Amino acid sequence: MSDQAFQPVAETANTIKCKNCGANLKFAPGAHSLSCEYCNAKNEIQVEQTVIIENDFATFLEQNAGAAEQQSISTVKCGCCGASTTLAPNVTSSNCPYCDTPQVIKDASTSSIIKPKYLLPFKIERNSAKSEFVKWVGSLWFAPSKLKGYAQQSAEKLRGVYMPYWTYDTNTDSSYSGLRGDYYYETQSYRDSEGNTQTREVQRTAWSPASGSVNNTFDDILVCASNSLPEKLVTELEPWDLPELVSYNDQFLAGFITESYQTQLKEGFEIAKGRMRPVIETSVKSDIGGDVQQVHSVSTDYTEIKFKHILLPLWISAYRFNEKVYRFTVNARTGEVQGERPYSAAKIFFFVLSILAVIGGGIFLYSKYKHSGTH
Repeated sequence: MSDQAFQPVAETANTIKCKNCGANLKFAPGAHSLSCEYCNAKNEIQVEQTVIIENDFATFLEQNAGAAEQQSISTVKCGCCGASTTLAPNVTSSNCPYCDTPQVIKDASTSSIIKPKYLLPFKIERNSAKSEFVKWVGSLWFAPSKLKGYAQQSAEKLRGVYMPYWTYDTNTDSSYSGLRGDYYYETQSYRDSEGNTQTREVQRTAWSPASGSVNNTFDDILVCASNSLPEKLVTELEPWDLPELVSYNDQFLAGFITESYQTQLKEGFEIAKGRMRPVIETSVKSDIGGDVQQVHSVSTDYTEIKFKHILLPLWISAYRFNEKVYRFTVNARTGEVQGERPYSAAKIFFFVLSILAVIGGGIFLYSKYKHSGTH
């Protein structure tokens, strides 16, 4: 993927001061506490039992969007990849978390975003994420020999990022039309190679019109609200342990970057429809029945649409190899690693060459054996 494929993002850096020494506190992954790297003070985060409250989709769009709780952010655009990041007020320089390019704050713009309501706290520590990434690189086939060194350097620059997501619940009523195919068999006569008459069973399909409706219930259809990472990469980080969501609390964000959404609520639901479509089609085919089905049309009504805005934790870094940027991520709940990687043309060439050599050798030996057997 080229550098131009990076999309603008908005992020906020989160800092909470230690009451003991005044240094910045950081959330300790895997524990409900904030830790100070300077005086080792620990501050427990009080976590109450979380009751998830979904928002009504239509009502929110019509009435509450403008009144939703918001926060102001100041963004600076990366001159290399175009990502827009927001740093704490006292920070004057940093590196872009998506392409590792140094950036200096000059002309920052201010905007408002809707705050999330729930999140999954970081569970995998940074060092564990580094280890998982190094193991992942070591498992790659046809990787350039120098890749491991570049990857280890980039692992040292891992940044913890809370990525924005929408989740959607809905009931669907889908009307369909199509064809039902039922197999049957006919006895067919034929002559074999010796001229004798033989019979065989030949499969046929009897088609009949089919129409009807099916109902489905969907819960927590997950849509990433960021454009900063490829959809395939983000999807392969799933599944997430959404039942472990906790209420939004600034203390969980301490020491990490929080990215704001670029995919708006309404747009996100259109993406969610795409994720629901295969499930609906499977239900339609099951309702049609028979041995094989053809679906000509499906019209779906969506009712009781609910949503929530959440944050999910990732470890993210990037490395440059042969003048191209490659990104990788680690699911900070499960340790799942996904990323972009280069290939070694030389290794692929010699691998194919060795396969051809083995095949050629096998053919040669077979021909020699067959030839010797005729004498």
